[in-house]
Amino acid sequence: MITLDTYLRFCDEALDAYAACARELGDPLVNASVPSVEGSNSAFALVSHVVGVMGRWGRTVNRGIVVPRDRDAEFTATGTVDEALALLESGRGRLHEDVRVTDPGAPPVNPPQGRDGTAYETQGEVLLHVYEELAQHLGQLEVTRDVLLATARQD
Repeated sequence: MITLDTYLRFCDEALDAYAACARELGDPLVNASVPSVEGSNSAFALVSHVVGVMGRWGRTVNRGIVVPRDRDAEFTATGTVDEALALLESGRGRLHEDVRVTDPGAPPVNPPQGRDGTAYETQGEVLLHVYEELAQHLGQLEVTRDVLLATARQD
């Protein structure tokens, strides 16, 4: 079993990578999605989404502190690089707070109800889900960044 500090190190590395991608894209591309891929997401939208994920699962599910969330709006969110970085930092701060009071073996205080029917028996499993989402969407963001930057160089 890993420690909570080790878990946070992995999450922080992923969040640092989100920030680096947003900076690389800059304001001109942070809201762009891959033109030839229907349903692709912008860097800003992915940042908005993972911050929503961290709040929902780390806070609402594990701790029972209800965080209002509009999941659909996360994928249409827009803003500047500075706003994306501020979102990441506020999300990181809350995640650290939430993880520090997590009891990995205890059941979630507010087990999820809803769209995918996924059930997690422990708060530790919920945290693994948070990291799963961070890693999954980071890969998506990196591909988006690479395509957008390559396309911009061709123009």
